[in-house]
Amino acid sequence: MADPRSTRATLLVCCPDQRGIVAALAQTLHGHGANILDADQHTDTAAGRFFQRIHFDLVEMRTDLVSLEAGIGEVADRFDMTWRLSHASARKRVAIFVSKYDHCLYDLLLRHRAGELRCDIAMILSNHPDLQPVAEWFGLPYHVFPITKETKAEQEKREMALIDEAQVDLVVLARYMQVLSGDFVGRYPGRIINIHHSFLPAFMGGRPYHQAQARGVKLIGATAHYATTDLDEGPIIEQDVIRASHRDEVKDLVRKGRDLERTVLARAVRWHLEDRVLVYDNKTVVFD
Repeated sequence: MADPRSTRATLLVCCPDQRGIVAALAQTLHGHGANILDADQHTDTAAGRFFQRIHFDLVEMRTDLVSLEAGIGEVADRFDMTWRLSHASARKRVAIFVSKYDHCLYDLLLRHRAGELRCDIAMILSNHPDLQPVAEWFGLPYHVFPITKETKAEQEKREMALIDEAQVDLVVLARYMQVLSGDFVGRYPGRIINIHHSFLPAFMGGRPYHQAQARGVKLIGATAHYATTDLDEGPIIEQDVIRASHRDEVKDLVRKGRDLERTVLARAVRWHLEDRVLVYDNKTVVFD
């Protein structure tokens, strides 16, 4: 049976706030025979920016997709709008980067197998061979690129070539314990999601659980964000926290944190795949 979602599309828009935007987009979609299933919008009054996500069905389209995109483009020109149209029939391709920790990797693969993450996982890449049995269990290609200070630039070139060849849409850093270079991050803006084991902006960089224990914090967290050239300072997609106490040692914080890391990363990846995230001014609008 064909997936009914395959005939659907999602439009994300951002523009200066002004009258008539919602009506213009709705009229354009209706005029082409698209059936709006749900629409959500947000206005940042301080920035004077308008954001909207429209999810619609194309079954009764009276024109073709080229005409529809031309119509949206006309509205976009009128309102000085940036926009992105995604079709559900074009499943996004994902590459997962890992090191030696397996909890986030297992969680993503199990959710994918259960149908929670609608995408194609193209490959798993790592700087260590340790998790190859996991990839084999799920029938996925596993590529190892050992990283040293001397080999980092050349290995990243090989990784990028592999990603481009596989037409990967999203890179997920599932506790990948390497800092990506500016060249790598700059090649895929808004297409790399990282999970940081801290409630950013607190405890950036390495060993955040050790920093948290040393400060005696009463809450620890995890943060999923888009990677940028500024380490751990990219636009935040999702966060969550759990209570800690003076009795917790570092190993206890690590254990508690792993549960957060799994769920926070999975939510961020799912929202990206469902085109629910818009980035602006180093922050995000995440539509429900």
